[in-house]
Amino acid sequence: MSKKLKVGVIGCGGIGEQKHLPAIAKIKEAEVTAFCDIIPERAENLCKKYGADGAKTYTDYKDVIKDGSIDVIHVLTPNISHAPITVAALEAGKHVMCEKPMATTFADAKKMVDAAKKAGKLLTVGYQYRCMPAPLYLNKVCRRGDLGEIYYAKAHAIRRRGVPTWGVFLKEKEQGGGPLIDIGTHALDMTLWMMDNYKPKTVVGSVYKKLNDNPDSGNIWGPWDPKEYTVEDSAFGFITMENGATIALEASWALNTLDNGEGMCTLCGTKAGADMKDGLRINSSDLGKLTVTKPDLEVGGVQFYEGSTEAPKDVECRNWYNAILHGEELRVKPEQAMVVTQILEGVYESARAGKQINF
Repeated sequence: MSKKLKVGVIGCGGIGEQKHLPAIAKIKEAEVTAFCDIIPERAENLCKKYGADGAKTYTDYKDVIKDGSIDVIHVLTPNISHAPITVAALEAGKHVMCEKPMATTFADAKKMVDAAKKAGKLLTVGYQYRCMPAPLYLNKVCRRGDLGEIYYAKAHAIRRRGVPTWGVFLKEKEQGGGPLIDIGTHALDMTLWMMDNYKPKTVVGSVYKKLNDNPDSGNIWGPWDPKEYTVEDSAFGFITMENGATIALEASWALNTLDNGEGMCTLCGTKAGADMKDGLRINSSDLGKLTVTKPDLEVGGVQFYEGSTEAPKDVECRNWYNAILHGEELRVKPEQAMVVTQILEGVYESARAGKQINF
């Protein structure tokens, strides 16, 4: 293309500065011409660093969407505003990359999917864990059928003390939830992707606020303000799928356990199993003996050249723009992300109601 895609970024916080904008900068067919944030200084700072010639800054996302020259919108705002901004951008004829989680409710997620279909525009969600070496490899193994039928899985997102103390992470009104919707969403998305199973039947959930009142407990980002900490510190769900498969979901920012790790899944199939507890491990049996295989996912191997690999954010971004420009298949389809939101909402609803939720 001789004409570059014009990109507008709505939300100029950490996820934009650290993930999206450095990745877009490597896409030669795109340039960022609009930066929007309710804090003007943040938009202005990123515009100076990443903006194309003549790029503008805004404080109202509606002004960005009205700009007919813009082709693509990246929605990088707090969770509660993902749906209204995305729907408005799609209705204005823009392609939209929305950060995870897709939305805070299934109804809002469905509005986003419907808006994309009606507008004939592409929509994707920022689940970059799918772009990491181990998940990429494991997904190919699953698609090849090496694990057989995956009938039990665990989605892990556990931190011993990793409570984010900046931005609006601790505020339920803006975020719609805590670790479940923040990091649990990655683990659940990856697990469903491995299983290629997007038909949930029931969910039972438990949500806890047990450590919120103890801010001086060794948090890696320093003490939090208990008055500001209005979301859960831990959440757990047990999901059954229409085909009988079950998934255990665990998410926490602060849990008294040494068995921590996030963005991981455990898969149990009829032929083999897999987990990510000590790198990627695939367990099976051969000739009457139990076996464990650990694929080497490092690039190196040559004495004078260690090799190179793209960062997950770059893999994700390249796929997104290749999909727009060249029709490449989206790594994350909105219909898949919608099911993730449906299940997460079910966990919260089950915990509030004290009963099983049937989809």
